[in-house]
Amino acid sequence: PITGTPKRNLIILGTFISIVAAFTPISKLADMTSFGTLFAFTMVCIAVWILRIKQPHLERTFKVPALPVIAVCGIAINIYLMINLSVDAQLLSLSWLVVGILVYFSYGKRKSKLANPPIDNTEL
Repeated sequence: PITGTPKRNLIILGTFISIVAAFTPISKLADMTSFGTLFAFTMVCIAVWILRIKQPHLERTFKVPALPVIAVCGIAINIYLMINLSVDAQLLSLSWLVVGILVYFSYGKRKSKLANPPIDNTEL
């Protein structure tokens, strides 16, 4: 309650990740970590570009000169690096990505603030 850290979730996730890491060869873990990082960087390039187009009036704390060129280069380089990882790393990473998406959407559907708006008790 003091720090707002979800302790129970961290313990469960940390235990699960440590068990998977204990039985997975370090080279595969390194490749999967690289894939995940490159994928995240690709999503950031796409998201920054989309936000600059869809919400140009937002206050920005930094400027990106020639954003379309930099975003396309970032996306292309990251995809190139992901393609050049081992096929095992690509398949394992993509399968974990699918699992993550399934968990995200199955949890989000029930817990979404948009799907479950708060009840306004002031009108009662």
